[in-house]
Amino acid sequence: MPLLPDRKVIHQIISGHYADPFSILGMHQTAQGLQVCALLPDAKEVWLVDTDSGRNVAQLTSEDPRGFFIAKLPRRKKPFRYQFAVSWQESTQIIDDPYRFGTLLQDIDSWLLAEGTHLRPYERLGAHLMALDDVPGVSFAVWAPNAQRVSVVGEFNFWDGRRHPMRRRRENGIWELFLPGVQAGQLYKFEMIDSNGQVRLKADPYAFEAQMRPETASLVSPLPEVVQNTPARQKANDLRSPISIYEVHLGSWRRHTDNNFWLSYGELAEQLVDYVKYMGFTHIELLPINEHPFDGSWGYQPLGLYAPTRRFGTPQDFKDFVAKFHEAGINVILDWVPGHSPTTSTGYRNLMVPRYMNMPIRAKVIIRTGIP
Repeated sequence: MPLLPDRKVIHQIISGHYADPFSILGMHQTAQGLQVCALLPDAKEVWLVDTDSGRNVAQLTSEDPRGFFIAKLPRRKKPFRYQFAVSWQESTQIIDDPYRFGTLLQDIDSWLLAEGTHLRPYERLGAHLMALDDVPGVSFAVWAPNAQRVSVVGEFNFWDGRRHPMRRRRENGIWELFLPGVQAGQLYKFEMIDSNGQVRLKADPYAFEAQMRPETASLVSPLPEVVQNTPARQKANDLRSPISIYEVHLGSWRRHTDNNFWLSYGELAEQLVDYVKYMGFTHIELLPINEHPFDGSWGYQPLGLYAPTRRFGTPQDFKDFVAKFHEAGINVILDWVPGHSPTTSTGYRNLMVPRYMNMPIRAKVIIRTGIP
């Protein structure tokens, strides 16, 4: 790497058109010692801080007034843990540099995702709360093999696509980035430059929570803990047990009489559980509750397969809704339709799902008598 990026590269980074930010930003070893580059638009002054000692090591010089800074450390040859002390217009802030962290996807995950056989892609793609090198933050990853550049944008960086361009994994078309300091509940999207050079803003198809439509941002949300299956639920799904399934669309089953608005997950649990139990059904089958933009699709044009729709409440509300049915001895079946993603400017047309799942899937209503 040259000791100082040329003006063309600096301009590409600042304008958000440089596809390999990790080759320039962050700390790098050179023949003349260590070099640290940072992109911090609107910063007035930036100091390099040794994290272990807490001391200022060097002041970064401004190579471009639009926010490109650089520090050269000729006496230091070995990389070390560092932070930036950034002076903005009215405050000073200590921040961790996203570009000092290594790759996020492990080799086995990268291989399986590229092959299309990863059975738990939602555990690697999307936004995940975690800590790297004792630094709390969020790991972001999205599959966009034809994009020229992808950035994470959100309320934590002024929705500015220049600030946090992602690392491209050329072996599988996945873009990844760990952002220190991002917290649960914050809004985000992916800003990308597509193969035609157009800038597009996309929601996360692997988000666990989304805004209420017509807003389309994703929310950083933790994955709930796995609930262990009980012996009673296992027996209810046994081939020798009779079943009777009630298929229902939550948005049209029943509404508030005063304003015709939907019932919440909590209200549905109170009313629907009693109704299903009274009618003698053993299971309910929910028409897709995955997040979707158009009410008229009844959920059959999903944009977020792993995000319960906000029309009726939060993901925790939905979890409590399912728990109420289980407590009443009623099992829950979810329609899941990964092959029906709509064409929309704010979402993804195709998702990276295992090959055998990349087809329209819809549960059938079954009534089965017991086998003696």
